Amino acid sequence: MKNFHALVCGLLALVLAGCEKQPAGDSSPDIHAAARAAAVESAQAWLALVDGGSYGQSWEDAAALFKSAVTQADWEKAVSSVRTPLGRLVTRKIKSQQYATSLPGAPDGEYVMIQFDTAFEHKAGAVETITPVLDKDGKWRVSGYFIK
Repeated sequence: MKNFHALVCGLLALVLAGCEKQPAGDSSPDIHAAARAAAVESAQAWLALVDGGSYGQSWEDAAALFKSAVTQADWEKAVSSVRTPLGRLVTRKIKSQQYATSLPGAPDGEYVMIQFDTAFEHKAGAVETITPVLDKDGKWRVSGYFIK
């Protein structure tokens, strides 16, 4: 399980590190504001499931890309082994959000990489990175999750 967890975290870190920034010459810096807002709302709803220990439901509500990368049983084991020792959520605040259309190892699409400064009962200074993708049905769903 430890190797699986390291593999998933490493894979997600590589995917998230390759986000393309909005082009510098874009004259409309808020062109993706609506997408970012919808992605943040989706991410927060999904995180509420994880915070509440509803790991199976969080897998069900995740993006097709997420579900194709990890089985529900493996996800439940991995997230439980990481989140349980942290204790309950104390605070979570958006640190950054970045729109991208391309991520290494993932199909082109619309993604928003969101980082949260998070405090848990047993870990005061954590950074959660969550990446919603606009799924084929037009809904934003989580495609990646990483805690550092």
